[in-house]
Amino acid sequence: MPNQRLFLRDCASGDCIDDVYVITQKQLAATATGKFFIKAFVSDRSQQLNARMWNATREIFASIPDSGYIRIRGRIENYQNNLQLIIEGIQAVKEGTFDIGELLPQTEKDIAEMCRKIHELCGSIQNRHLAALVQCYLDDEKLMADFCKAPAAQGFHHAFIGGLLEHTLNAMEVADAIVKFYPGLSRDLLLAGIFLHDIAKTWELKYDSAFGYTDGGQLVGHIVKSAMWVEHKAKEAESLLGEPIPQPLIDVLQHIILSHHGEPEFGAARVPSTPEAIAVHVIENFDAKMMMALSATRGHNVSEGNWTEYMKAFSGKLYRPDVALADGVEHETPQAPETRSNQPALAPASALAPAPRRDEAPLDLKAAISNPLFETVPKHRS
Repeated sequence: MPNQRLFLRDCASGDCIDDVYVITQKQLAATATGKFFIKAFVSDRSQQLNARMWNATREIFASIPDSGYIRIRGRIENYQNNLQLIIEGIQAVKEGTFDIGELLPQTEKDIAEMCRKIHELCGSIQNRHLAALVQCYLDDEKLMADFCKAPAAQGFHHAFIGGLLEHTLNAMEVADAIVKFYPGLSRDLLLAGIFLHDIAKTWELKYDSAFGYTDGGQLVGHIVKSAMWVEHKAKEAESLLGEPIPQPLIDVLQHIILSHHGEPEFGAARVPSTPEAIAVHVIENFDAKMMMALSATRGHNVSEGNWTEYMKAFSGKLYRPDVALADGVEHETPQAPETRSNQPALAPASALAPAPRRDEAPLDLKAAISNPLFETVPKHRS
């Protein structure tokens, strides 16, 4: 009978491990005395740890996959109030000899329900051109099945199965909640822009084993590819509508996608230059940063100490204690967003089928007043 796995979130300083894990971002470095060592990230579905292997060689480094599964023998130690793994031995493994479900983290939320909410928000878009364009994405069953499984990133935020769906829905719901405070800001463009801003991560990232980048993902990237897809889907939408999609609308939607990282140093192809582009950048960045901050500071899988290690995303360390608990509430440690438990199998593509098409009855139209791109807007349906 196989030994029960010791998940990384349950490890303490001094524990020894000998099991299969995911290893990523390996680097060969040298000490001041010229001795080689390897640094990498090691993870299972519960947590990711920094790892070091001292007295390494080029041959050992070459035997470790760039991103994949490997059996690791080692020990856990405390380094500057954070746990790290010291690797003492490695061994190649064959797929099928271990449980992948123990290694890849998954969203704790219901994938089918999140997909339904995405359909509902996209279905509330009132501009007929944007509605038709977005519907072409929703009708693409393979794309949507991938969209519901893909991680949002390799390691920074929402790096788990279903992470892209969760991140996108979070941002769309935040946008829907705040748009009423900003008259003149187009709700339709916000929702469509957020829905599509990371859509090509389904193509950029690979997630059948350890999370990583496809060759095309490294060469082109999700930002450019997402913008390119708008052109193709716009042509499909034009066929459905029997009329062209206004080019200024396509341009503005592509601009939202190309600028959503905010600054060129962070990968943006353009700096946000419309109110909607600014809003999409701020909202999706907020969701990503909150996921990272909460994962590092709240929950039982965080390391000991009041402060995290240095986090590049925040240009510093984060303070962990929650000092404002509600009166009368016991001081319980909530489950952190990155703690993943066994989940039911992902819903098949058939369960994520596109929502029914919009009513084909003639629309009662009125003049749009908030955005010159939107020539007509159907009445809001109760």
